[in-house]
Amino acid sequence: MDRTVIAYVIYLLVSIGLTVWVARTLSRNGKVFLADVLHGNEKLADAVNHLLVVGFYLVNLGFVALYLSGDGTITDARGIFEALSTKLGVVLLVLGVMHLANVYVLNRIRRRGAMEREQVPPVPPQGWVAPQPQA
Repeated sequence: MDRTVIAYVIYLLVSIGLTVWVARTLSRNGKVFLADVLHGNEKLADAVNHLLVVGFYLVNLGFVALYLSGDGTITDARGIFEALSTKLGVVLLVLGVMHLANVYVLNRIRRRGAMEREQVPPVPPQGWVAPQPQA
């Protein structure tokens, strides 16, 4: 088997494995944020979480597929490691950026929900007072 093909197979296995691991981690821990934001509506939180995970998979696996093409043929074992380190390093950086973007968005949504809850008065109004005429 050609060394370039070996590098491609290793790259795909590691990249897809990392993408699945990060997506599962985001899914599992993101449910807590979404349930908090959506005021305990677990069904809606699960649906939104699933949509976020699907989008994460599409973006990351699309990038992995686009970044698969090589710059040239690999002639020795050193070339395999160099090609893999470059490709996997870029994939890890993209996964990290996507992870931080997801955490940022979830945190913003959570903050917005917390601010909306703080705007509700702790006790409902008990009466109405007419404005006083100014002297």
